[in-house]
Amino acid sequence: MAKQKLSNARIQRDIAVGKLATFCDAIKLGELTVPIVTFLPSNVSIEISPDENLLRGAMKAGIHINASCGGSGVCGKCLVYLEKGRVTGEELAGGGWKACATYALTDIEIRVPVESQMDRKALERPLARRAASWMQSHGSQIHWQVHPIVTKINVTLPQPSFADSVSDLERLQRELAQGQLQGVNIAVDNQVLFDLPNALRSANWQLKVSLMEAGGFGQRRLIRVESACEGHACSQHLGLAFDIGTTTVSGQVVELEHGNVLAEASNYNPQVSFGEDVISRMEFARKPEGLFVLKSKIVGCLNGLIDDLCARTGAKKDDISLIYIAANTVMTHFLLGLETKFLRQSPYLPVATQFPPVRAADIGLQIPNHVRLFCAPCVASYVGGDIVAGVVGINMDRQSALTLFIDIGTNGEIVLGNQDWMACAACSAGPAFEGGGIQHGMRATVGAVEVVRLHPETLEPMSLTIGNKKAKGICGSGIISLMAGLFMTGALDKQGKFRRDHQTWRIREGRDGWEYVVVGQEATSIGRDIVFTEADIENLIRAKGAMFAGYQTLLESVGMTFDDLERVVLAGNFGSYLDLEQAITIGFLPDIAREKFFFAGNTSLLGAKASCVTSEAIKRQKTVAEMMTHFDLSGNPSFMEHYMAALFLPHTEASLFPSIAQ
Repeated sequence: MAKQKLSNARIQRDIAVGKLATFCDAIKLGELTVPIVTFLPSNVSIEISPDENLLRGAMKAGIHINASCGGSGVCGKCLVYLEKGRVTGEELAGGGWKACATYALTDIEIRVPVESQMDRKALERPLARRAASWMQSHGSQIHWQVHPIVTKINVTLPQPSFADSVSDLERLQRELAQGQLQGVNIAVDNQVLFDLPNALRSANWQLKVSLMEAGGFGQRRLIRVESACEGHACSQHLGLAFDIGTTTVSGQVVELEHGNVLAEASNYNPQVSFGEDVISRMEFARKPEGLFVLKSKIVGCLNGLIDDLCARTGAKKDDISLIYIAANTVMTHFLLGLETKFLRQSPYLPVATQFPPVRAADIGLQIPNHVRLFCAPCVASYVGGDIVAGVVGINMDRQSALTLFIDIGTNGEIVLGNQDWMACAACSAGPAFEGGGIQHGMRATVGAVEVVRLHPETLEPMSLTIGNKKAKGICGSGIISLMAGLFMTGALDKQGKFRRDHQTWRIREGRDGWEYVVVGQEATSIGRDIVFTEADIENLIRAKGAMFAGYQTLLESVGMTFDDLERVVLAGNFGSYLDLEQAITIGFLPDIAREKFFFAGNTSLLGAKASCVTSEAIKRQKTVAEMMTHFDLSGNPSFMEHYMAALFLPHTEASLFPSIAQ
């Protein structure tokens, strides 16, 4: 372990009088060696420069610490506890230190609290029954003709002779042109030239070739050759579909002969350590090496999921023929390593919205060279490929019903329309629905309170946690459930303020204002009360207000109202666990006939899977992206008017919520 050569007091005094500018100068002069930080309970150790805060050290070590604000010091969630050693920085009133503002003075041991520890088990939860039933009733109507963009065919070549001595490649091209690919222009990958001679001769001139649709109709690219004779085990024909979300990443292995899903796996997006939302991450990307770090994190996550999926199916990486990614515009830029600076600046321009296929290995995926990676097309800066893939995944572009498609997440995206036309917009709801900006908010992981029911008279809660473990925070569905219950019991007024005269100990004035005690400290795993504050309610009201104002503004922009809607489709994993009545109660969703609502689960992954199965889905996504009319709500005066009107429970205009008023 590192040892100090001079006392901390002496070094601090030298800095104070200007003899040493920083702790780094002390290190350079040999007066202080680099301290080692050990993160508990994972017991990971890393050297950290004394001018690097503990949050950056955790990032380097691959340790997750909640940091909703991206390390800017405003959220107060990056709590850690000092177990050994000395630090300097910002100590919090309730104990612990703020990781983004704390620096090591000596070798230290830091304990990361339980609320920052992410458990993948929560991501393995079965799909909510209503989403599963939607897939059974509506998904059965969607039939994809299996025709992947990468196909495999067998071909037998005549053996060479003095009378027929053309090159190996010409021999293969001639056979393809005279057989299954007559009239098709075939380009050739250079890697094929290195593999072709041995593959031909070891297989007695029998090959299995992989061809990718390229350019347009009548064009193919030869990307792989394999031996195909008896005794040679040819690879399987598999595709990988991924949905890269701001919070979670989900993937599937798809068997491309029949279109069946063989396995599925999910993990948290490791970029959450650099900010809960895309805005915070884009700010981080502007720092030196920031973009490289964000790309490395998501590529590392995909590599881990690929290993996991292969292990679950017994497949080899050599069996993979293609990868299809559906992600929002910012996540796609991070994955490909594209500049996001101008996405952050007005007029918010992406580098591209249509992305050419790339070799998966070229972006860092540990995958054979023949595997191509495809990204779903985007529409605009904040309406991305995840929405486009979702629209095609649920067949919205082939149906006449006027549909409002809502992807509930950090960056709420909405699409209005049908097979004839579509309009879209993004609502900056922020991370409140993922637990960001909420004092005890957290992601939907083990130990998160996900459902709360209140006794109408005593306000005593009945709550359930994910995994039935001791509570360590509240996730998005639990937050909405709690706020709806407090409002309907009269504990909250329309402005989101607690009644001060309610006869219950659970409503009290706390350190940060008035609050409701959801779980007492004796029943939590964090050793303190889990509370829901008026500041939390204000953040949630702003988030739901932005979403509702987005629906209103988009409908108004095309001369329609909520009464015109025939169907509302809620997408995303969060939407699958949302209680419809509670969401309407707080003014998050419109108060229309309940039979018009459908929960569709992860539609982005559904669209990515379809794109693995058939090139038709890829072509349809391109058409959908081009047909969508994008409305920028940020400069729309009607949006701001609707937003201000929505900052109440459920809304200032009672006529919009007749069932709640009643």
